Amino acid sequence: MRVLEARAFRGPNPYGYRPVIRFKLDLEQLEQHPTSELADFTDRLLELMPTLHEHGCSYGEPGGFVRRLREGTWLGHVSEHIALELQCLAGTPVTYGKTRGAGEGEGIYYVVYSYIEEHVGLLAGRLALRLVNHLLPTELQGVQGLELLTPDHGLAATSPDAPFDYQAELEELIVLAQRLALGPTTQSLVDEACQRGIPAIRLDEQSLVQLGYGKYQHRIRASVTSRTSNIAVETASDKELTNRLLDDVGLPVPRNMLVRSAEEAVAAAERFGYPVVTKPLDVSHGRGVSLNLQDAEQVRWGYEQAAQYRSAVLVETFLQGKDYRVLVVNEQVVAVAERVPAHVQGDGQHTIAELVEITNQDPRRGIGHEKVLTRITINEQAQRLLQQAGYTADTVLQPGEIFHLRSTANISTGGTAIDRTSDIHYDNIEIARRAARVVGLDIAGIDIITPNIGESLREIGGGIVEVNAGPGFRMHLQPSEGTPRNVARPVINMLFPPNTPARIPIVSITGTNGKTTTARMVAHMLKLHGLRVGLTTTDGIYIDGELYMRGDLTGPWSARMALKDPTIEAAVLETARGGILREGLGFDRCDVGAVLNIQADHLGLRGVETLEDLARVKSLVVEVVDKHGTSVLNADDPLTVAMRERAEGRIAYFSMHGGDNGPEHLREHIAEGGIAVVLQSGVKGQMIAIYHAEQYIPLLWTHLIPATLEGKARVNVANALAATAIAYVLDVPVETIRQALRTFTTSFYQTPGRLNIFDEYPFRVIMDYGHNPAALEHMVDLVAKLRPSYNRVIGVVSGPGDRRDEDLVKLGELAGRMFDEVIIKQDASLRGRPSAQAAGLVRQGVLSTGFAEARITTVLPELEAVDEALGRATAGDLVVIFADQVTPVWKRIIYFGRPEVQNQAV
Repeated sequence: MRVLEARAFRGPNPYGYRPVIRFKLDLEQLEQHPTSELADFTDRLLELMPTLHEHGCSYGEPGGFVRRLREGTWLGHVSEHIALELQCLAGTPVTYGKTRGAGEGEGIYYVVYSYIEEHVGLLAGRLALRLVNHLLPTELQGVQGLELLTPDHGLAATSPDAPFDYQAELEELIVLAQRLALGPTTQSLVDEACQRGIPAIRLDEQSLVQLGYGKYQHRIRASVTSRTSNIAVETASDKELTNRLLDDVGLPVPRNMLVRSAEEAVAAAERFGYPVVTKPLDVSHGRGVSLNLQDAEQVRWGYEQAAQYRSAVLVETFLQGKDYRVLVVNEQVVAVAERVPAHVQGDGQHTIAELVEITNQDPRRGIGHEKVLTRITINEQAQRLLQQAGYTADTVLQPGEIFHLRSTANISTGGTAIDRTSDIHYDNIEIARRAARVVGLDIAGIDIITPNIGESLREIGGGIVEVNAGPGFRMHLQPSEGTPRNVARPVINMLFPPNTPARIPIVSITGTNGKTTTARMVAHMLKLHGLRVGLTTTDGIYIDGELYMRGDLTGPWSARMALKDPTIEAAVLETARGGILREGLGFDRCDVGAVLNIQADHLGLRGVETLEDLARVKSLVVEVVDKHGTSVLNADDPLTVAMRERAEGRIAYFSMHGGDNGPEHLREHIAEGGIAVVLQSGVKGQMIAIYHAEQYIPLLWTHLIPATLEGKARVNVANALAATAIAYVLDVPVETIRQALRTFTTSFYQTPGRLNIFDEYPFRVIMDYGHNPAALEHMVDLVAKLRPSYNRVIGVVSGPGDRRDEDLVKLGELAGRMFDEVIIKQDASLRGRPSAQAAGLVRQGVLSTGFAEARITTVLPELEAVDEALGRATAGDLVVIFADQVTPVWKRIIYFGRPEVQNQAV
């Protein structure tokens, strides 16, 4: 079998609204070998992966997939289930998957399955295929293309040619999943945000996450937020300074002294009186901390432990009592945990070392922060505690005897936590709140030592030993004993108080033609409405009208780039078919999804063979509309109208036909009070009008909209209708919409490549990016209306190389109907065709209309073709250029005959 391609969809996509991986698999000869004919394949698979018994598959109950295996199913389907289960075993549970024929012949399948971590998902697919291959009879073994499922994850991946070792490769997958997984604190905040409908974007492979879009975003890294003061973090990191600040305001703290040598440490201890504590000045997680040091020798040892981390060491008085962590969020105590140092309890039979191993078998314990609890190790500090007690790792403790293997109670060193939130005394709540305020932290972990947190520190003694920035939530979310506390909720409420926005308005515009112009019109309307707009188009990414990145940026990557910008107040996203098929959408949902039209273009590419296929892809934009949002549909396009069955939110139509003369579904929609923007005929021409509930709002005559060329450019009339509908449902005032249409032009500077007109020669030049038959049909209509004003119409035309032969011929036919002279050029990218082949097909189409061969010229280089057309033009002519490289062609037009300035900026 062979992997032909692999792709990760990171947002809503044609396979669903969750991230999925899809790889195309050619089973080759294995198409003739379902699992029922593969001897012991199923038994050996279940022996290695018994958890597959839990998969229901099409039967919808545990054991369903095993039933399919025994009845006989194909190995693509088997690979899907294995890839899902491998991710579950790695700690990233997923369940959705499906395998379908790719429509490219027998034995070729799309294997689709969901993922949480992209690299883990890809590697799971790779391991699934290696496992399937390993279980096959020798004569059927062989898998190629695995490099397509090998992510660059920074770990040494097993070579596809290496001997297969299932357990070793599963361990590799688990290690990768653990490395890439968000920590428990960050994950809890992301989960809580998602519960609130707040979007999350991971910004790195660690724990930096953006919550919210645009101007409303906040960032978190674990429990450090965009509101966390850097000064406060620096203060909390300096334990000596923190102690002094708290002492200055009368909060109970131990006495301490900063020392830089072992002898200074002993002197400080003798000054305070034993026992004492030594700790590094600014190290977290209990590293280098030694407690209850009873004499000078122990203090010297403690100093050496701390000095491994920092040259500056604190010596402070040892407070008797239990170790408590009080979590303060936004000046409120939200959780309290008693922390118990890592320990074992004797049973009279096992050694301490054996008890550690038994304790570590608790499934809640893992490495580092991967699980609720951390595995215990017998390190140097544990050895010292054993030595002090006269024990060794081989000592057998008496039944019930508890022995602590750490002097500190950090969860990260194997400690446990008991929830004490309901027990804390009011005085202690106020002490913790004041401590957080004094240091200046929005989220603080206050470490308190006291005999009982339920009694006032001022009466029974104790004090604050540390104030921590970025405290971990693990002990509160999943304590070893007691009630779990949702401490993520108050953090999210702090960042996004109830009834405050986390999202900016998002408009997603798709369709075959008109996307860029409509998107620019909408952005113009929103700008006049006072919003700072992020706009993505085929020309680039614009922020508040300024070009930030040039290029065809209509995919998910550019959408995410715009939504990450912390200054924008609205996003208008041109959403192309290619990006959806390549990676899915770059957002989870939108406020307005608009489908302008479904017309023949890009057919025969990436599995899109028919207009119905294309409609299914583009309908995704309206399927992810927010329940309070609006789906804007073209009432004149049957394929677009049919999307109303899948569209979310309310429906708004736009139509080139008046309300009374429009199609029946439009008339019914208007009669029911729905929103519709239509074209009405009147004595002065044609009027854009809005219907909504019982309102009829005449907006503007089309001949007053510059972009419509006095109403003649019907394509921009349609674009204006769509843009009006989008702006109206976003509550842009009608007068603002009217003014925006009056001031929107088709100049190169406002809409590059869209009906740009140059009138500074004795002849007129129109440049347009039209590149499919539907776009040329609109130009045929426009040229027919303009023709009476001109002597000749000269056209420059080409066709994209990845279009079907019949589409290229059709472009030629339309050019033959439109022009008096035709110059055929070639796009810069051949898109897989031999040079001149696409031009030849366009020429064939021109000739099919009876066009005289003498009036057809082929000049393949685009800029030379432009020069040829401009050189032929005389006074009173019209030159229409369908441009591929829009900016270079425009420069050629405006600087024609002046090569010395053709390279300067426009």
